Amino acid sequence: MILAAGKGTRMLPLTEHKPKALIEIQGITLLEHTIRYLNYYGVTEVIINVHHHAAQIVDFVKQNQSFGLSISFSDEQDMLLETGGGLYKARQFFNDSQPFALTSCDVITDLDLKAMLQFHQRQEALVTLAVKQRKSSRDLIFDADYRLCGWHNNNTGETRVIKETEPVIRRAFSAVHIINPDLFGLITERDRFSIIDVYLRLAGTQKIVGYEHSQSEWFECGKVESLEGLNQNPAIAKLYHNYHR
Repeated sequence: MILAAGKGTRMLPLTEHKPKALIEIQGITLLEHTIRYLNYYGVTEVIINVHHHAAQIVDFVKQNQSFGLSISFSDEQDMLLETGGGLYKARQFFNDSQPFALTSCDVITDLDLKAMLQFHQRQEALVTLAVKQRKSSRDLIFDADYRLCGWHNNNTGETRVIKETEPVIRRAFSAVHIINPDLFGLITERDRFSIIDVYLRLAGTQKIVGYEHSQSEWFECGKVESLEGLNQNPAIAKLYHNYHR
């Protein structure tokens, strides 16, 4: 699943008349790159949630013949449901009992999705979260076995601790998840909610683990100010060449 429903307020004025997913970096939309990235690692069926300028996203995918994939849409035009609510609304798409990937359309990375899936399966985890050692406004907190124990806001100092642990490992979340569909039966939240809040609620009883990928390239198109650097970054050009062959 690709999360593409956000309003992109930090990207204004660019997102006033088009969705963030269709912003171009080095001549390629964020959405196309995410689709091709997933396909590179063997994904053939995708669902995309849409809200802000939803029709533009649908039209873009159709004009490109769905990039040779089977692509569906989860319509959130009536209510923007955030990450958790958006995933829960699309739950019927994941009806084969197999783990699936969830990612955001504004992330550019060379994270090895197959290796992450294999790690998830070895761990027999409910959810595996890609994490990286980098500067971030928020960190996830793990124990020595990389089991989720809490969350910390580096700007405000707010901390939510699920389980006390020593040593504490803090890592920034990379917005890539591998999820066992059993998660849906454990979600009691409804309508608009954050999936991270769900993970924190479940972390005390369920196996939610971090997957360290600090050697991977990872970029986020989060702010207008970041566009110039992203458009000139040769590492992104290399990734594009790899996934768009």
